[in-house]
Amino acid sequence: MHIISKILIVIIALFHLYFLWLEMFAWTTKAKKVFRTIPEDLFEKTKVLAANQGLYNGFLSAGLIWSLTISDDIWSKNIALFFLCCVTVAGVFGAYSASKKIFYLQALPAIITIITILFL
Repeated sequence: MHIISKILIVIIALFHLYFLWLEMFAWTTKAKKVFRTIPEDLFEKTKVLAANQGLYNGFLSAGLIWSLTISDDIWSKNIALFFLCCVTVAGVFGAYSASKKIFYLQALPAIITIITILFL
């Protein structure tokens, strides 16, 4: 896999680790500053839902990191592509259901990384 693809995968994995932390461990504190459109009184009420979502972000991150540890280049690419497609679908759905900003923060970087894997 090309070094550019690997760097982008690391960035996306770190992004999802950040959201794991934010949603699982900082939902009622730091997340209020990140998710400003959510009314403040809902953070405590949605703590369990956010933690669940954070766990899924952790799975995405783990899969992307795993793809970088696989020595077989074809399998490494296939695993990366699978998890990047999951990130893309989550980003597109988030853009549709919550905020268009999610497309640019989540889906677009994954799409760009998919392109680098397929064409570099």
